[in-house]
Formats: sequence, C-alpha cells, structure tokens
Amino acid sequence: MIRVKNKKAIRRLADSSFRAAKARNIIAVIAIALTALLFTSLFTMGFGAVESMQRAAMIMSGGDGHVSIKYVTDEEYNAVSRHPLIKEIAYCRILSDDVDNEALIKRHTEFWYYDDIGLKFTFAEPTVGHKPQAENEVIADTKTLELLGVPLEVGAPLTLELNVHGEKIRRDFVLAGWWESDPGFNVGQIFSSRAYVDAHLDELQNTYYEDSSLAGAINGYIKFANSLNIEQNLETVLTESGFSMDGSAPNYMATGINWAYMSTGIKLDSRTAIALACSLLLFVFTGYLIIYNIFQISVLRDIRFYGLLKTIGTTGRQLRTIIRRQALMLSLIGIPLGLLAGFFVGRALVPALLAQSSYAGSAVSVSPNPLIFAGAALFAFITVLISTYKPGKMASKVSPVEAVKYTDSNLGIGKKLKKPKDGGKPGKMALANLGRNKKRTVLVILSLTLSIVLTNTVFTLSQSVDINKALEKFSDSDFLIGNADLFNFKYTGEDSALSESFIAAVSGQDGFEEGGRLYGSWGSYTSETSGQTMNQGPDGSFSTAIYGLDEFPFSRLRLVDGELDTENLASGDYILEGVLTDDHENVDIGGFNHKVGDVITLTSGDHVREMTVLGHVIANASTNTDGGWMGSIFFLPGEVYKDLTGNTWVMSYAFNVADDRETDMERFLKQYTDSVEPTMNYESKFTALAGLEGMQNTAILVGGALALIIGLIGVLNFINAVLTSILTRRREFAMLQSVGMTRRQLVTMLCWEGSCYAAMTAASSIVLSLACSLLIVRPMCGQIWFMSFNFVFWPLAILLPLLFVLGVLVPYIMYHATDKQRIVERLRIDG
Repeated sequence: MIRVKNKKAIRRLADSSFRAAKARNIIAVIAIALTALLFTSLFTMGFGAVESMQRAAMIMSGGDGHVSIKYVTDEEYNAVSRHPLIKEIAYCRILSDDVDNEALIKRHTEFWYYDDIGLKFTFAEPTVGHKPQAENEVIADTKTLELLGVPLEVGAPLTLELNVHGEKIRRDFVLAGWWESDPGFNVGQIFSSRAYVDAHLDELQNTYYEDSSLAGAINGYIKFANSLNIEQNLETVLTESGFSMDGSAPNYMATGINWAYMSTGIKLDSRTAIALACSLLLFVFTGYLIIYNIFQISVLRDIRFYGLLKTIGTTGRQLRTIIRRQALMLSLIGIPLGLLAGFFVGRALVPALLAQSSYAGSAVSVSPNPLIFAGAALFAFITVLISTYKPGKMASKVSPVEAVKYTDSNLGIGKKLKKPKDGGKPGKMALANLGRNKKRTVLVILSLTLSIVLTNTVFTLSQSVDINKALEKFSDSDFLIGNADLFNFKYTGEDSALSESFIAAVSGQDGFEEGGRLYGSWGSYTSETSGQTMNQGPDGSFSTAIYGLDEFPFSRLRLVDGELDTENLASGDYILEGVLTDDHENVDIGGFNHKVGDVITLTSGDHVREMTVLGHVIANASTNTDGGWMGSIFFLPGEVYKDLTGNTWVMSYAFNVADDRETDMERFLKQYTDSVEPTMNYESKFTALAGLEGMQNTAILVGGALALIIGLIGVLNFINAVLTSILTRRREFAMLQSVGMTRRQLVTMLCWEGSCYAAMTAASSIVLSLACSLLIVRPMCGQIWFMSFNFVFWPLAILLPLLFVLGVLVPYIMYHATDKQRIVERLRIDG
C-alpha cells in the first residue's frame, strides 16, 4: 500500500466520530473523572496525612531542627555554632524551672528565650503583634493566654509566677504578640526577649550538671543542609568542635536527634509495599472495568463504520490512532475534573484519618502538592490507555465482512457465531442474551461486585473494634480522679496529691457504688537476684516505684504468675512486682527483674524491710501507676504501703457508679474540676469509648467514601452496558416484535437480563465478601490489639435487594427512553 500524508484526515475522522458519540462521551468523561477522583483522593489522603503528622511531630518534638545540643553554656554554644556543617542554629535559653501559675496547673507551661531562628524552627512566630523586644515583653500561644485570663490584645498585662533555681519569683509582663495553639500539643509556651536575658544574667547561670536545675541552660537547635546522615553529621560537629557524645567523657555534651525525622518517614517493608501496590491495582482495575467497557461497546457499536473505513484503505494502526485520539480528548476533559474533585474529597477525609492516630487533635495541613496531581493524572491516564488498548486492537483486526454481519453477539474474529438453542420464554432468552457477550457480562458483574464487597468489608472492619478489649487496657473502673499533675505525667508525690475533699464529693454523689485509693511514692531496693540494669545508685541499690492499693483497685490487679494471697500480703513480708505488656497484652516473662520467691530489701525513707516476691501483676500506665517507669514497679495493699513508707497522701482514686448515673457523674466531675478544685482532674472509661467510636466512624467514613465512588462506577457501567445493548439490538428487537413478541414481553426480557446481572452479582458478592473478611480482615484483626474479628452480613442484606431493584429499573427506564422509532424504521437500520 502506498503511504500518503493522511494524518490530517485521520484527525478529522476521529474528531467527527467523537462529536457524533455524545452519549458515549458523557458516560466516558464521568467514568474517567471518577477514576481520577479515586487516585487523587487516595494520594491526597496519603500526602495530607504524612504532611500533617510530620508537622505535628515537629511541633511536639520542639521544632523542625534536625538535632540539638542541650544544657550548654554560652562558650560551648559558640564553639559548636561555628562548624561549617551547620546551616542554621537557634539560640534558646530556659528562663525558669517551672511556671507555677495556678491557672496553668492542667497545662505544663515553659518560659524561654528563643532567637528569630528558634521561633521559626518551633512554629512560634507571632501571627498577631510582634516579637518581644523590651525586657517586659512576651509572646505566647492562645490556649495559655486563655487559661491565664489574658485578653488577646497587644499590651495586655500578665503576671508569671516563676521557679528559678528553687526561688519563687513573681514578675509582671505585657503581651507583645501571640500565635494559635496547636490543639494536639498540650504544652504552653511563653517567650521573652533578649533584653530580659541580659537583665537577669545573674539568676540565669547554668547549673544543670550540679543540681539538675534547667533555668539558665542553653539549648541549640541545629539544621544541616538536609536530613540525610543526621546522626553522623552531629557526631562530626561535636568531635571537631572539641566535645564528645560519650556520657562518661569529661568533655561530654548532651545531644538529641529530632525524632520527627525518624518517626514520620515512610518505611516500605514488604507487607506495606504489597498492600500499597494492591490498593493501586484495585483502583486501576476499577477504572479499567468501566473505561474498557465503554470503549469496547463503542467499538462494537461503530464496528460497521470501522469496517467501511478499512474497505477504503484505512489501516489497523490508523484505526487505533482514531480511538486513542478520542480517549485523549475525553481524558483532557475528565481527568482535570477528577483531580479537582478528588483533592477536596481527600482533604475532607484527612482529619478523620488523623483523628484516630497518635496525632489526634493536631492541626491538619493538606497542601496542593504538585506530586498529588501529577501522580493521580499519570495513573488515571495509564488506566485510560490500558482500557483502550483491547478495543483498539479489536477495531484494527476486524474485517469488512465480519463488521457487516455484526449484531450484538460476541465478536469473535474468525469464529462462527452460535445460534441460541433455547428461546421462547423471556427468562431463557435473557440468559441466552447475557451469554452472547460473556466478557462484557463478567466485567459488569465485577464492577458492581467490587463496591458491595468493599462496603461489607468496611463494616466488618468497623464492627470488629472490640470495646471490652480496649476498656481493659485504658480503664478498669468507671472513673479515675487525681491531681492534674498525675494526668500530665508530672506526679511528684505529696505536692501532686489528690485532695480528700474531692474524694468526699465524689463518694457523696447519687449512684456511687464502690471505690478505693491508690498511693504512690519512690524508693530503692537491693537484691542479689535482680535483673534490673538501669537506675542503679553508687551503693548498688536500684530506684523503684512503690504503689499501695485499697481493696477495690487491688481486686482489679491482673495476675501474671505467682499468687494474690491477701493474707500473706497483709503480713507485710510479701510484695507483688509489676510488669509491662505490649499492645496485645503480651508479657515478656524472660524480661522480669525478679522471679517468684526472690528476696529483696526495700527502702523507703527511713523504713527498710526484707520482702519476698509473691507474684507478678500487670502495671498499667492508665489505671494503677503514675505513668512513669523507673525500671522496677512494686505493689502492696494500701495499709501495708502506709506502714512501710509512712506516706498517707493519695495518688488517685478509682470508683464505679450505677449505669443510669454515669452521665450525671461525668457532668459533675467536669463542673467540679472546672470551678471547685481546678487543680484536680479525672479520666473515665467514656473517653476510651469515644475514641473507639471514632475509629469505627473513621473506617466507615473513609471506606464508605471509596465504596461509594466505586459503586457509582459500577452503576454507571451497568447503565452503559444496558443502554448500549438496547441501542445495538434495536433491529433485533424489531425483528422479534415483527414475528409476534409483544412490547411487554420485550421489556420483561430486558428486566430479566437486569435481574440475572443482579443475581450473579449477589452470588459473587457473598462469596468474595466472605473471602475478603476471612483472608484480609481476620488476619488484620489479629495484628491490631483493640480488634476481634466479627463478620457482619447486614450490609449485604440491605444492598442486595437494592441491587435487584436497580437490575429491573435500569433496563425498564433505558428501553422506554430509547424506544422512539416504529418497527419498520428499526428494521431498516443497518447498524
């Protein structure tokens, strides 16, 4: 064949064919847009979650500096700051050991001087007002100012009660500016000026290594050129500046690496990579189902047109070019629409994802990262190209003779078209019609099945959240009250004790059933059999936490081994050792410091007693300890504890109330701790319940949104398949009516076809839902501590009847919408 320059003619053919297929174009654009929406929402959620978690991690870690040098003097700071590896270094000086304002009892607050670089690193640059300059000017976060009762006005006065090297100091300041508090960071920050530091240098001497006082100590936050090899760069800077990272060296300098750069990195182990790849393949396949089906049906509908083109010399390659050009034009319309909609859908779902992570409450940051749109557009366009390959190949291989003979049977190139053996009844005819194009039938069923399976899997996952399992970890009673310091992990003993007036107020409320005190203090012990390796003093003794429990909380202790013999424990000669567990409540028995029967000599103040380990119980940071860990933890009955330690102050109080009074008690505790004793606080099992309900809602929200999108694609595919089947079989329907089939029988046959689609979809949905639940959800539940596998069937029971309604209504509506011509006119149709 002679090659001619006919690209312009091919483009004209493609464009004219494109304009003629308006219905096809609308459906294809929607399908491509939905596919792009899937990818964009997925990438937006991924990028947005990582971005928000990284920012929250940096805020909680103190800023976005790579490393820090700690508790140094001005001379040491200057020596390090000159190193050429350092790109930026922030000068930060601690101005007090504590901020003791009573209004801040429930919010640990720090008082610092940060230079301009430091304020930038820690995201604390004032958004209103200006940086502090005068000696009496400060800036602070809005939550801290709210608790202090300071109005958000530049120049507003405020007073700080400071603890500097053990001396209580009260100073007046004025507000220079402020920034919005991060809701996930419950630490108050107040920054003063360099003028303040210069005016109080006499009290800001660094004595950290003498008395552990923080006031006056300098921290330097360092940024290198990039976050690669942070630890090696830090070691190089210190060594070449004349310091050592060895804690026993005379030139030792304390350092820290910003954990935000380690904790938020994406680590693609094999399981994560496989899961990510499977997710992307699922979405590619979902988009492929409809886009492929649209173009395949389009090719089959226009098959006579392509056959005629071949008779006048059009090559198969040129036919593929026509189809690819149409796909490109559709993509140029559909993909941008999907990208835009997908970004907003993904951004709306990111807060729900973060709400159930360890960054719950943190500010959400979702930037329109170009990688989101580039990646989503690339995957969507690849999906379109893959989807149009087979239809293009079909159009290029069809011969003119086969094209003229085509009705709506399975177009087998070089194959003989089979005649149906059964007929007459609408049901049998419907089954025979579905079998004429098996591939299209399978694709439609698969696209409908995917959304139903995903929906059922999402609900199975959400209903597998085990409330009781979670409550066992976070709460062993209805309520726990204590000083606010306890719940901020700042319990210091008598100064952080729970008031007896709060206990009396609680026990006097209607519905109160039973409760008991928990006591806590610190001591030391010696033992010839101890497995402890940390917190050892010069005399060979080990620091330890000692807890005493009244009868009610003592009865909640969970025994690991040994025995809970109350008579032996009451004698004062025996003690229980607390052990920690992992998230699955598993105990590392090989990691115990002592074995049952080991003898220890316990010292608390002036009291010394030799005791035998009677057993091991689980130490829980949320229920029976102060949340700190000193290497060893021991439990005693309350009376034995008070006799041994001489301490009677109460650490916390656990209690239960009647079921119908739980809400009233929660309301009372909030009002009491807000207005009567603000230094007190509480926790309840309802906090854990709210968190678990949030997890369930998140699974339903995120998974349900994806299921809805895939469901729309499935319904669209079904509508497209039914509509095209009706359009391409108009002549066939006319022939059936001409030989006696009534219009009602014809509609019944089409409705039967839709019902058959629904029945096959229902069967595959049930099988695949069971398979996904057993093979994916059940193993996942085994890996997540707060989940127990619980298969649910009710989503299928709701969706499948709706599917049958859809299967009947769509063919019925589509037929009546297209039945505009008389029988004679339809008999004259050539294609």
